[in-house]
Amino acid sequence: MATVLSGERVLDYCWVGAGALVTQTLALYGAQVIKIESRARPDNLRLSPPSKPGQSGLDVSGYFASRNSGKKSFALNMAHPAARDIAAALARASTIVTSNFRPGVMERWGLGYADVATANPAVIYLSMPMQGNDGPHRDYVGFGSTIAAAAGLVHPSGLPGRAPLGTGTHYPDHVPNPGHALVALLSAVYRRVRTGRGGQIELSQFESTVNLVGPAILAGSLGAPPPAPAGNRVPGAAPHGVFPCREPDTWCAIAVATDAQWAALCAALGRADLLADERFGTLLGRKAHEDRLEEEIAAGSRTVEAWELMRRLQEAGVPAAVVATAQDVLADEHLRKRGYWVQQDHPAMGAMTVGGLPFRSDVDEVGATPAPLLGADTWEIAESVLGMHRAEYERLVAAGVLT
Repeated sequence: MATVLSGERVLDYCWVGAGALVTQTLALYGAQVIKIESRARPDNLRLSPPSKPGQSGLDVSGYFASRNSGKKSFALNMAHPAARDIAAALARASTIVTSNFRPGVMERWGLGYADVATANPAVIYLSMPMQGNDGPHRDYVGFGSTIAAAAGLVHPSGLPGRAPLGTGTHYPDHVPNPGHALVALLSAVYRRVRTGRGGQIELSQFESTVNLVGPAILAGSLGAPPPAPAGNRVPGAAPHGVFPCREPDTWCAIAVATDAQWAALCAALGRADLLADERFGTLLGRKAHEDRLEEEIAAGSRTVEAWELMRRLQEAGVPAAVVATAQDVLADEHLRKRGYWVQQDHPAMGAMTVGGLPFRSDVDEVGATPAPLLGADTWEIAESVLGMHRAEYERLVAAGVLT
């Protein structure tokens, strides 16, 4: 079947979140992604909840399954000296090599860019260190939460007068870092199609995350103070926030940037008195009295069911959306009609739902296969990619190299 990335073979040394989402996307669009992992040192995500009641082990993490569908698993114990030649052979046979380890790890294994490119000049090589492969902070390591704090995302996240809340791992692990890396990889693939040239991509996850606070950095360079926590408020809109609705713990996000939208909001809430209130007649007035404005909007929104309020506002041209639960997202008719949710029969966990193709192309696509059991594809890859004989494979398994 023709696919966007047919013919690409990805050697995947990405663990946990940001890198795994990059290689998963490549797999969903047809690349053969070979995830290198080992029972001697499994991906931490294989040990992370949730899992179904009564299940335990390295093959039953829903978290792992959601980030690794479409991939193959090759069990290679990189701590064993004999693993290095096997890893090098896989790198020579791959068109893309990826990792998100700290600087120096791949080099110590003989898998740095210089090592791989010498034998495989057309390779595209992606590394995702926290703060780059060189410089004074190259040896600093961390994960999403520490990257967000170091990059300045945490301080302005939260409500005024309260401690910062941060952004969880969505920023940076699930949006900016995999997004930047994927765009860079696809650009490199496009260039190789035109020129035959491979290349190295170094994506500092810290720098990619700092991109999100670029305007604040620019303002700071001109003498402005650091941004303070502002909740859901933004300079160019009011009201702009999340407001309670009729049923307990249901909410609707509303953003009003123009006077026409303000009038439509007042009409949808049946609050002609707010429209007549001179304090709220302009954006500047609404910003000047924002506390009172939000109290009035909340009083109106509490009388309306959340989905009904969203429908009224959207039909009137006011940006609005229900704050959805996980179950709401699974039932979302737009995602279902686009075929985003994929039903799978995982070999260890049974029936489950995972996300599918995030965007469509005009060629045939490959649907997501379930995330692999650890080492499930080791023999297949050893035979088909490396040309290994069964007796040699069995010897390496017994020696603890392929495990």
